[in-house]
Amino acid sequence: MTRLVLKWALNSFALFLVMKLIPGIQINRFQDLLLATLVIGLLNVFLRPIIILLTLPVTLLTLGLFTLVVNGLMFYLAAHLVSGFQVAGFGSAFFAALLFSLFSFILNTAFGTKL
Repeated sequence: MTRLVLKWALNSFALFLVMKLIPGIQINRFQDLLLATLVIGLLNVFLRPIIILLTLPVTLLTLGLFTLVVNGLMFYLAAHLVSGFQVAGFGSAFFAALLFSLFSFILNTAFGTKL
């Protein structure tokens, strides 16, 4: 349980870094940051595998690069589900999802929170 909370905190920090680096990403309050991190995590656990499976032919044709588009879509969808989390457009969501994945991977590896 402690590792899950640590992972959530690290991913929230990664989302905070993304918000500071990508101009099209805005989070109004700290609670919105925590909620957005939770929603992104839940979307990645439950919805992302279904979308990856449905878009498997396109993913194979693009040699896996379409997965980046799916990640951006999950980020964009999370912005529509959390009222205090705004994303300017799909381009911002795409690059934010890319940076979020990178920062999240680095932080979780550094702190050893692999589940």
